[in-house]
Amino acid sequence: MNWRGYLPAIVTPFSDDGALDPQRLGAYLEWLLAEGMHGLVIGGTTGEWTSLSPAERRDLFSLVGAQMKGRLPIIAGCTSFTPQDSIDLARHARDCGFDGILLTPPPYVRPSEEELFRFYKTVSDANVLPICVYNWPPGTGIDMPPELLARIAGLDGVVALKQSTGRLDLFVKTFFMLRETVRIFGFAMDEHGLTLLNGAGGDGTMGAGGVLGRDQSDFYNHLWAGNLDAARACGAKDRMILDQWYTPDLVGRFGSGPAVLKAAFAALGMPVGGVRAPLIDVDAHGRAQVEATLRQAGKL
Repeated sequence: MNWRGYLPAIVTPFSDDGALDPQRLGAYLEWLLAEGMHGLVIGGTTGEWTSLSPAERRDLFSLVGAQMKGRLPIIAGCTSFTPQDSIDLARHARDCGFDGILLTPPPYVRPSEEELFRFYKTVSDANVLPICVYNWPPGTGIDMPPELLARIAGLDGVVALKQSTGRLDLFVKTFFMLRETVRIFGFAMDEHGLTLLNGAGGDGTMGAGGVLGRDQSDFYNHLWAGNLDAARACGAKDRMILDQWYTPDLVGRFGSGPAVLKAAFAALGMPVGGVRAPLIDVDAHGRAQVEATLRQAGKL
């Protein structure tokens, strides 16, 4: 597996009338590639999978695969309410040239630990694409404990974990338990993350949107080159947008996560459209806050 570094979970560009927009998507993908991203996550939470129809999710994978296959690792967001739906999406992603899938627990239904294990086992046993397990408490209502994650990580099809628990102690415990078993993503690009990555290893960050461009990918490039001060400077900008745009639970302060990022891309001159209902676009006050942060980060 060559998954490492900064892999943004991209937004899904829509046209002004709210349809999936291939032209805006294509331009956005080329910009992300030029900014040095180390891979891409498609159709995840940031990509508003919850408001895409099943046909649109497949169309999105088809468009991205046709443009990016073989150019970067591409990972398909295949979260669904049933394992069979996730398997069906994964099969389409495989046929489009994707390298793996990202999979949260089924949202809303709050499965038990045994049900969660069987969910991942069913998808793993289908042997479609390598799986990155995504522990995403804000979106699923479940913070999977390290012991359950270790059990799931032992499945043949599981190769990575995106650990987005809000508790640093659980992240560190999971990392040291599983770093020899699967690739670990979810490192904060701050002093805590830098210390862990530099001192004990680790694989990367699947961040939101790639809105800071090369500053986010260069955090890892500088780290790998041994230039910790340069990595620290890049990470400070990422930390800035996290602190100013999101709560500690990674919920948007003045709009949903996708809406905040789409407002940021609009400010940067990258048209990706608005968000779909039930989400609403960031208002004028929120846009002013987004622009102020981007100026502080040297992007405007």
